[in-house]
Amino acid sequence: MKMTPIILSGGSGTRLWPLSRTKHPKQFCELLEKPLQTLTIERLRKYGPALLITSEKLKDMTERDLIQNKLGIEKVLYEPMSKNTAAAIALGCRYLEMQQRQHEVVGVFPSDSLILKKNEFEQALQVAATSASQGYVVTLGIQPRSPETGFGYIQVKERALGTEQATEVLKFHEKPTLEKAQSFVNDGHYFWNAGIFIFQVSKMISLFKKFEPEMWNTIEKLTPDLKNLGPLYTAVKNISVDYAIIEKLSSEELRCVTCDIGWSDVGSWDALVEVTEAYPYDENSLKKRPLQISAKGNSVFSHQKKKYGFVGCDDLIVIDTADAAVICKKGESQKVKDLVETIKIEDSKIVSEHVFENRPWGRFEVLRDASYFKSKVIRVEPGQKISYQSHNQRAEHWIIVKGQATVILDEKEHHLKTGEHIFIPQKSKHRILNNTNSLVEFVEVQVGTYFGEDDIVRYQDDYGRQ
Repeated sequence: MKMTPIILSGGSGTRLWPLSRTKHPKQFCELLEKPLQTLTIERLRKYGPALLITSEKLKDMTERDLIQNKLGIEKVLYEPMSKNTAAAIALGCRYLEMQQRQHEVVGVFPSDSLILKKNEFEQALQVAATSASQGYVVTLGIQPRSPETGFGYIQVKERALGTEQATEVLKFHEKPTLEKAQSFVNDGHYFWNAGIFIFQVSKMISLFKKFEPEMWNTIEKLTPDLKNLGPLYTAVKNISVDYAIIEKLSSEELRCVTCDIGWSDVGSWDALVEVTEAYPYDENSLKKRPLQISAKGNSVFSHQKKKYGFVGCDDLIVIDTADAAVICKKGESQKVKDLVETIKIEDSKIVSEHVFENRPWGRFEVLRDASYFKSKVIRVEPGQKISYQSHNQRAEHWIIVKGQATVILDEKEHHLKTGEHIFIPQKSKHRILNNTNSLVEFVEVQVGTYFGEDDIVRYQDDYGRQ
């Protein structure tokens, strides 16, 4: 089966705060053995190199993920701003059209969903791709496991699962009340909308021209070098593909493959509890083994090296990070999103940033941030290097704690091994290179008058940053 995957990577994942944050959304979080986006790319690899569409703001994390995991992506299209799924899909279609590939069947997939039943997933895609090649727009309908109020539902004509052909769609339903959701489950003709769509590029382009002509007329002006994407994206409206296209289609144009593929959007801590029930406890994993005295049903998610104990309380979820912790009752974790809105008022930074940040070359973590100094531990992946840069308001001390590094300081080369250090004066040009096959780790201590990440003047950068 020939199908080009288009992976949409966006969103803020506020329901999974404090692990997921605006600058480190859930698709990059280490919720399972690998980040969700990595699992998605690997799952779709058999269909060919994917087209990844994501935000310019996530470029550093995206580049690092692709480099570190050696993921074969055909092209990353960076959106200058988020304009929802309709604009992203129009962008993907226009990119393929410019390559004379409008005849191809493509599948659109969220980057942050989990699919546990690989064989059933591939069988569903086979049926969907066959139907799409006949001119239909096809969506996957997920067998409900419970009366969920957080998902939209697809009402279909045929209720049987695992059919050898896609079934007719009667209607889309918005997120229901609990009573309505229960009636959907009891009826058997209603399936969760997973946001997965399969279609021919030419078919979707014709639908944009029909239902969203203004959007397509704008996106169609995109040039092959993509240099005019910024002003074009500013002009398009913010709307989901469901509202813009899918829900306007007649039953003669739309089909659904109903399936049970072990799908989860991992959209809340309750969802993660469900997903990880079969996972063993591991000291390095996010899921921790709690000690419970006169207590039961409690769950802990943390990368901290701590022991967690519960006494006299049941069915709690504890999420613990370096700078924030959340405790919620099981069944109530959807309300974490409301908590984030409250926290934003007094501390917007803690909603958007962790004490660590990923970069294309590696990662850094803040150890201490005081008014008179700042310390970090910095990791540089094998074969990578930071930009050649200087700082106007601070000097730095570097001590190598792991590996062997090459440091360029004002054009002079220094070779440092574990235990050795170097001083970087204020305004001096400097960079560190890892020319080995092993990780380089060093501790950086900054002294000066200002320690913000924006106090950087870059002279050379392998990743195109200014």
